[in-house]
Amino acid sequence: MAIVPMKSLLESGVHFGHRTHKWHPAMKPYIFTERNGIHIIDLQKTVKALEQSYNLVRDTVAGGGTVLFVGTKRQAQETIQAEATRAGMPYVTQRWLGGMLTNWRTIRARINELEKLERMRSRGDFERITKKEALLLSRKIERLEMLLGGIRSLVRVPELLFVVDVRREATAIHEANLLAIPVIALVDTNCDPSSVDYVIPSNDDAIRAIKLLVGKIADAALEGRAMRKEEDMEAIPAGAAAGVEEPELADEDLLGEATLAKLSGGRTQVFSAEDEDISTDWIEEEAEAEEAAFEDEDILEEEIIAEEFEEEFDEEAGRGHDDEDEDDED
Repeated sequence: MAIVPMKSLLESGVHFGHRTHKWHPAMKPYIFTERNGIHIIDLQKTVKALEQSYNLVRDTVAGGGTVLFVGTKRQAQETIQAEATRAGMPYVTQRWLGGMLTNWRTIRARINELEKLERMRSRGDFERITKKEALLLSRKIERLEMLLGGIRSLVRVPELLFVVDVRREATAIHEANLLAIPVIALVDTNCDPSSVDYVIPSNDDAIRAIKLLVGKIADAALEGRAMRKEEDMEAIPAGAAAGVEEPELADEDLLGEATLAKLSGGRTQVFSAEDEDISTDWIEEEAEAEEAAFEDEDILEEEIIAEEFEEEFDEEAGRGHDDEDEDDED
């Protein structure tokens, strides 16, 4: 089954080319006939080329690749932005900056500068500078957002380039050719297809035709992302994906004896059922030993006090005898 029915292509005007005197000879294999001075594109070849491009985009995105949507002409800007956003892919709709692919490091530095300025504005740093400086920085943010807003999420050079209007986006296609990046493009009868890897012969001026074909490329990107998610889910272990709950462990399995003793609020001894009698005897023996120790301490204190009293009494008695002897001598 075709990606797009022939009837939809006819209704959207995909088959209408340019006037015969504006044609490019390299597009002759894709022209079906001439009618009223206008070339008619062979839609059978369009269907085959669209199917090939659809499969390529789907497989590239499924493998982790990125497709850059490019369309700076007025008829394609809105469609390119809407469909690329829907597919989660980067896009360029305002102006292709020279070196956007071949000088990617510089472009990435400008994107980082844009993000830095936005963080400053969100923190309120613009309120601490003069109004003129804040105005100039705000205008710089707007300009960078206009030129680079569509490729902010692009962290590396894309794996595919999808272009609307080959003549207008000649610089982008040239840079992609230098970097060996495959190019998919809607090519009208007045364009040179030699620099395009995957030619989709089509009317590149009618808004309905652009919406139809760009939408199908976006669908291919969405299908590729869905396939990638399914592969990631399959790579996750079955137990982890199902969220199997582990059995709960008791406190005795998780905590040590010392911690359990602290939690219970006192000194705890763990005994088995066979050692219950032994544990009781041990507690009684400990209590008796403590009582005996206290009694011994009391007896010892009494003996010490008695000895001290006797020593004091003997000293006083001795002093009394000495006094009597002195009186007798006198």
